[in-house]
Amino acid sequence: MKNEKKNVVLIEDNLALGESIFDLLTLSDFNVKWLKNGYEALMYLNCNLPDIIISDLVMPVMGGDELFLKIRKSNKFNSVPFIIITANIDDETKFKQLENGVNDYIMKPFKTRELILKIKNILNLKDQISKKNSPDPFSKVTIKLSEKDFLVSINTILSKNIKKTIDIDELSSQLYVSKSTLDKKIRKRTNKNISQYMREFKLDYALKLIYLGERNIQFLVDETGFNSLSYFSTSFKKYVGLTPRDYIKSTQN
Repeated sequence: MKNEKKNVVLIEDNLALGESIFDLLTLSDFNVKWLKNGYEALMYLNCNLPDIIISDLVMPVMGGDELFLKIRKSNKFNSVPFIIITANIDDETKFKQLENGVNDYIMKPFKTRELILKIKNILNLKDQISKKNSPDPFSKVTIKLSEKDFLVSINTILSKNIKKTIDIDELSSQLYVSKSTLDKKIRKRTNKNISQYMREFKLDYALKLIYLGERNIQFLVDETGFNSLSYFSTSFKKYVGLTPRDYIKSTQN
């Protein structure tokens, strides 16, 4: 059976270089999403989980180093390799990024073969580790997820469906548990019922967007998949203690 294409997120503000890398990766049988700066990438990554991220270091709006630190705050990106591509860089900066957890560097100008081989080698290693640690899908033994893994799985599904209303039936189906089991697990780990957890997950995303500078309340409603502005505003005030408008004003002081 043919292997599925790997999904690569490319972040590069230089249009000529970005186009060249995009074409190179596409021709090498990768699915590529090309974004022009770290902020665009952060918005995309909030709802998508690629197999690998390749980012320029210095870019307007948000650089690769800042983007890396932001996404690493989320557990879902722990296993997503991150490669920095950059021009002249001093050892201190390079060591700092490596200490932060960046997986590798590609120095400009680079040979195309070097980039492709590094990507393939990292992804192959990731696949080998994943296969080694994954349970046999045909085993009759039920492997219970740890508390951390269970919540990560839920958050991953919610992130992918952030712009729409995913119901409890669909969520429990994707997690291979009953609705009652799902609700019990959520209550045990968070002291919230599943509806509250899903709603507050969306509100947390809205708060992140506000933190990043978003001021349009209707945009927040659309991006978080609430059915109406009034429901979003009521839920937001109950969760935060302020209306969306008042909260946004408070962040500008």
